[in-house]
Amino acid sequence: MSDKKTSNQMWGGRFASGPAAIMEAINASISFDRKLYAQDIRGSIAHSEMLAQTGIISAADQEKIAHGLNTILKEIEAGTFEFSTKLEDIHMNVEARLADLIGPAAGRLHTARSRNDQVAVDLRLWVKDECFRVAEALKGLIRALLDRAEEHAATVMPGFTHMQAAQPVTFGHHCMAYVEMFSRDLSRVRDAIERMDESPLGAAALAGTSFPIDRHQTARALGFREPMRNSLDSVSDRDFALEFLSLAAICATHLSRLAEEIIIWSTPQFGFIRLSDGFSTGSSIMPQKKNPDAAELVRGKTGRVNGHLVGLLTVMKGMPLTYGKDMQEDKESVFDAAETLDLMLAAMTGMVSDMTVNTAAMKKAAGSGHATATDLADWLVRTLGLPFREAHHVTGRAVALAEENKVGLERLSLEDLQSINPGITSDIFSVLAVQNSVKSRTSFGGTAPSEVRKQIRAWKRRIAKA
Repeated sequence: MSDKKTSNQMWGGRFASGPAAIMEAINASISFDRKLYAQDIRGSIAHSEMLAQTGIISAADQEKIAHGLNTILKEIEAGTFEFSTKLEDIHMNVEARLADLIGPAAGRLHTARSRNDQVAVDLRLWVKDECFRVAEALKGLIRALLDRAEEHAATVMPGFTHMQAAQPVTFGHHCMAYVEMFSRDLSRVRDAIERMDESPLGAAALAGTSFPIDRHQTARALGFREPMRNSLDSVSDRDFALEFLSLAAICATHLSRLAEEIIIWSTPQFGFIRLSDGFSTGSSIMPQKKNPDAAELVRGKTGRVNGHLVGLLTVMKGMPLTYGKDMQEDKESVFDAAETLDLMLAAMTGMVSDMTVNTAAMKKAAGSGHATATDLADWLVRTLGLPFREAHHVTGRAVALAEENKVGLERLSLEDLQSINPGITSDIFSVLAVQNSVKSRTSFGGTAPSEVRKQIRAWKRRIAKA
């Protein structure tokens, strides 16, 4: 059977000839929606089984349909299946090949079904599967961060606000901040799965069907919790795709923040970490260079993921109920964002796992910028009973004196400090040391190594159960 003849049959009797070349080019989606082949075949088998069990088609026809679909699945996976742009999409390509394989029985498969609910269930299944993949990748990244946090629970480093040294923290505590971020991403993925766990199959074009179908059966067969409750919404909803793109964009933003820090930390000016050769490249002209290209690409690809979210939001914003061909634009955005996010997560997990941490450089930098000034103010409040605002003022004078003498706060003499406030005693020096400052931050969620280790233990238990 020729492509032209097949195309005309698929369109129906209204069209005397195939679409013009331009229409064919703009209309066809097989170049990208072929990615849905497994979900399309899975959905068709479930639909045919339901049709047979409800008596809408014969068991013999269903057996032929299932055999033919499984044959097509093997052909696609073996790379021998011939896709045709004249057949528009994955659904028509599969259906045409099924007709070649089993004859007239193939025509019964589309009973009580439309391409509208077919594409909706295919994409929903694909996105749901991808969410499970992202969840596993996130757990892998979280485990890598937990390993580094445990290794460096007591490794001091500067904490920053406005990219200025603020207070000393530990590298373990810093890693745990990203554990919290990526755990929220994991939570969003699971929430999204819960919301998309409804089947649109059986809604037909938009109004349901007069055939006595069992939508609960097909929902169960496809692993959905239940069927969607409104036929109009079933075929027009793309919230699940938008939600996936949204969680992908947020996760990519978190990955980008960590990538930016890796880039900064790996500069000679910081020297906090060193990436392995596996995640770095050299320069074509400067032999001394070791560029953190993997981190830079993670940072750059975030814009790509964000763009897909904005793109699909824009497609959907003016869509009246129910289906419009505009919605064909959902797939490339979702597919590319998923592929990009998978790669970003894998790259970041690799970088976190094998980076070399320069603890000496971190410790040296932790005391810069008078990082224990807040500890001095807290001591004045705690020991001398000063109101915090007065203590803040006294501390500011001490910082000014240290800067005038070009020394750190801990290098000021007792006499220098007493010239600012006579009540200061030698005990003050116990809080001006970076290690003591970090150890003192024992509030829940604080940077004290003891508190960091508590959080690590708690998160390890959570991830083990995830």
